[in-house]
Amino acid sequence: MTTHTAPAPAAAPAPAAAPTARGRRHTARFRELGKRLGFYLIAAWSAITLNFLLPRLMTGDATGAIVQQMQQKNGGTVPPETVAAISELFGEKDSSLPVQYGHYLSELAHGNLGLSLTNFPTPVSQLIGSALPWTLLLVGASTVLAFLLGTLLGALCGWRSGSRMDSILSPLSTFFSSVPYFWVALFALWYFAFQLRWFPLSGGADPNTAHGSPAYWLSTLHYGLLPALTMVFSGFGGWLLGMRNMTLTTTSEDYVLLGRAKGLSRSRVLFRYSARNALLPTFTSFALAIGSVIGGAVVTETVFGYPGMGSLLAGAVSNRDLPLMQGILLFTTLAVLIANFVADSVYVLLDPRTRGQG
Repeated sequence: MTTHTAPAPAAAPAPAAAPTARGRRHTARFRELGKRLGFYLIAAWSAITLNFLLPRLMTGDATGAIVQQMQQKNGGTVPPETVAAISELFGEKDSSLPVQYGHYLSELAHGNLGLSLTNFPTPVSQLIGSALPWTLLLVGASTVLAFLLGTLLGALCGWRSGSRMDSILSPLSTFFSSVPYFWVALFALWYFAFQLRWFPLSGGADPNTAHGSPAYWLSTLHYGLLPALTMVFSGFGGWLLGMRNMTLTTTSEDYVLLGRAKGLSRSRVLFRYSARNALLPTFTSFALAIGSVIGGAVVTETVFGYPGMGSLLAGAVSNRDLPLMQGILLFTTLAVLIANFVADSVYVLLDPRTRGQG
């Protein structure tokens, strides 16, 4: 006798797996980064479009006015190629505005920012490419060094509030931050370069050394050391005060008190608990400072006669070289936007409270 068993019912389809908490965090993180990327792309497009429209919105015969200024300044006649370059800049070609805009975007995509008027026919992109490394070497390195030094000392002063180090460094930082930078730069140039002759008065490297040789690189360090020290000297106080105040606010937080109650070392509580959270607002300011390196280089490079983007911009303004000014300002704007986007992205990754906002 055989027994028949009823077939087992088909297994019900498994419900879709619910997203885990980690998956939800990743989704919120990428959604927030996508929103911020979209905002910065729109801001970059607006800056590019404004850079295209500004010279074309000028009234009157802009080309004739600039050609007349060049003739009065340099004497003689302006070459026809220069006149054609100026005319193209102001959109006085026989084409509609949308066609000019499409041509402008196409040239911009290929890195063509036009031709410099004072260095005709040198492309603006070539001049920026030659000056940018000098600025990054001097101002960029000085900004990073001032940030690291000020942040470290500020964290220590905030952690040991009222100590001898805090009572000395905090007032000095307040004083140094209130002194205009150009006074510090002029005094350093007069005393260390003119009186003591420890440093050269101007320039970026020794012109008598072969470019790229070890002696050349040593001379770049010699020429850049004094302006770099003045920038660090004037800049680190602001970072110190900001980091000190932020560290003071975190020392009474629950997570810091918990770290102390667990018996963790003082250095671990300071750097892993207190300074790590206090650094977030300071990091945003640092990203803004990096983005504005080129703008801040004008005073430094002008005082010390240092070649770079600041000197290039000052020369373009004094010579009314509009294509060069446009190129530098557009490059600076895009650099600031990129730096801000990087800062915002890092902030979103580090601080969950920023997700889902804005």
